[in-house]
Amino acid sequence: MSKVISYSVADARHIVAFVSGGHLTADQQRILGHVRTAAEEHQRDLDRQGVDYGLTVPEALDHLLAGRADSDAVYAGNAYYSALQHIIDRHAGDPYDLGVFSSPARFFGLLDDELRRLGVPAELLPGTFLYAGPPPEIPFRIPYPVDGSPEIGRLPLERAEPAADAYRAVMDRVDGDLRYELEQLAGILRTEHDEWQTALRYGWTMDTVFFSIRG
Repeated sequence: MSKVISYSVADARHIVAFVSGGHLTADQQRILGHVRTAAEEHQRDLDRQGVDYGLTVPEALDHLLAGRADSDAVYAGNAYYSALQHIIDRHAGDPYDLGVFSSPARFFGLLDDELRRLGVPAELLPGTFLYAGPPPEIPFRIPYPVDGSPEIGRLPLERAEPAADAYRAVMDRVDGDLRYELEQLAGILRTEHDEWQTALRYGWTMDTVFFSIRG
């Protein structure tokens, strides 16, 4: 089944604060209303498909809000990642699509190998941020989805420009079958970096590009 990779920009600190088990502010309570609605709609869609994670997405959301992710259900990670993605979505700007891939893990694995061969630093390889997982500042471990869906990725905006520059520096030597997607990614990261620099002058605090890979 093909998967869509989308991205949006948010302040990672706001997401971490939301799931740290503390008292929610009035603004966080307002956002929670939208998150809960999205989680409930997601669960209704799963129910229609006959998909059972052993933990509903709204239940997973409640766990995250309480500062825990300790369900022992086999597919609990799928529910937790789904709930966390809804939290990210409601804290982020408008989402945009990077593309549709029949096997994104395979494609970006090949791209990583190619870029590594051409000397791109490991920390700038697409696979290192597209599959980076939840922010590491979240004070508890969230189990990984059993089938790798949904995936969550993140790239600090301060690394967007170095990544775009590194890709463009080797673009003419990249395998032709990989070049179009790399050009797209380089362009996206350059644009997000430039918009971030402008936003900083107005006091905006969004600091991370979040990626979502969903079937």
